[in-house]
Amino acid sequence: MLDALFPLVVLLILLFFAVYLFGDDSSSGPNQIALMLCAGIACIIGLKNGYQGKEIEEGIVKGISLTLGAILILLAVGSLIGTWLLAGTVPTMIYFGLQILQPEYFYVSCCIICALVALCIGSSWTVAATIGVALMGIATGLNASGPITAGAIISGAYFGDKLSPLSDTTNLAPAVAGTDVFTHIKHMAWSTVPSFIIALIIFFFLGLNTQSSVSLSEINLLLSSLEQEFFIAWYLLLPLLVTLMLAMKKVPAFPAIGIGAIFGAVWAVLFQQELILAYATSDLSLFNTNVKVVWQVMFEGVELNTSNPLINDLLSGGGMGSMLNTIWLIITAMTFGSIMEKVGLLQRVVESLLKLSTSVGALISTTIVTAFGTNCIAADQYIAIVMPGRMFKEEYEKRSLAPENLSRALEDGGTVTSALIPWNTCGAYMHSVLLINPLEYAVFCFFNWLTPIIGIIFAFVGFKIKPLLKGGAKLQERLHTDAVVQAIKE
Repeated sequence: MLDALFPLVVLLILLFFAVYLFGDDSSSGPNQIALMLCAGIACIIGLKNGYQGKEIEEGIVKGISLTLGAILILLAVGSLIGTWLLAGTVPTMIYFGLQILQPEYFYVSCCIICALVALCIGSSWTVAATIGVALMGIATGLNASGPITAGAIISGAYFGDKLSPLSDTTNLAPAVAGTDVFTHIKHMAWSTVPSFIIALIIFFFLGLNTQSSVSLSEINLLLSSLEQEFFIAWYLLLPLLVTLMLAMKKVPAFPAIGIGAIFGAVWAVLFQQELILAYATSDLSLFNTNVKVVWQVMFEGVELNTSNPLINDLLSGGGMGSMLNTIWLIITAMTFGSIMEKVGLLQRVVESLLKLSTSVGALISTTIVTAFGTNCIAADQYIAIVMPGRMFKEEYEKRSLAPENLSRALEDGGTVTSALIPWNTCGAYMHSVLLINPLEYAVFCFFNWLTPIIGIIFAFVGFKIKPLLKGGAKLQERLHTDAVVQAIKE
């Protein structure tokens, strides 16, 4: 147990000092060094306990390979943001949003909009990279709080994601637990819906109590600046609609976002010629200028240099290069998490927790806490679902608890909390897209905090804890084999 806890304690100390010494820049190198140092400590403990270096290396490679899909998505998102800025898609969303959204209802509107879109497409990541980017821009225009806006976006995106049958994690959790996706969603609604309603109420009152210091004349000035720098029209939103339609058709995130980025590049060439020509730095033909600027924006992003500093800050960014720091953080976090899992240190902690779970309420609460802890240690929401699911499944069957209790606990503790951790793949992703540090926005992700809290309360009071009917284990195994096979394939 001492072996298992030592790397975790050292990591917490190093992460504390990283934030203390470097502040908001802690995710730009300090956190990565802390994770690699602790990965080294875990590796030494593994060697001491009889593991071979080759085994540990294979575990690291396997762990990092699990995040390759996320890394590809990050690169595609970087290009998408760059081309959508150049095409005028993001400026158009900001332009119309400034005219429609009222400051006093802005936070609750953000939450509802993101929830509805995520419910339709089943992806919190896609919502953050598309709608979320525009809403952060609108927040700047309205002088609204960036961290609160990010909290509202993430709260809404994760609520819609959790209740969508199109979501990957919403399908993975019931497959691991041994139930079907619609039974899982129905059971999960008991913890997610109350959490979302409370979150909406909080965002509503936060909006009412926030006095916008931006006057109508300042908003009009910003609108006119947008019109000056970009061609604004409703059909510039078509790249957004195409991307959302692909997501609704269950096209995987990487190709869907990649197609959206290419669509944005074509739209930029068709409708933003003045901006492209202003961006040109050499005497090339018109065709070569368009190709070079669009190509450059996809890897380097947009950097505006106008007379309006707010426009420059608001609409500069994107490109694959902007995602490299996030990818660095993900790789180092997965290195640490993979070693902890491979040499059995993570499992040792979980086994100790299981011994303390003498009641049903304690078991479900332990599952939620373990899923959250796995998010912190293994730095990936999929591992936070699969690993505790495997470990606790047999115990739920022994105590005659229906598998949907387990699947709900995995989502309550694993999925929704992943965006709150700066070095987790989800936290790093949200930071790179919304440009707000998780340490700043986490306190305002009310839905993401309330869901595990309500799940734990329901567990101890025995509310909506479903028993397993006699012979239910065999029935569940027969009914849901296909779902498990599909999850393994994915």
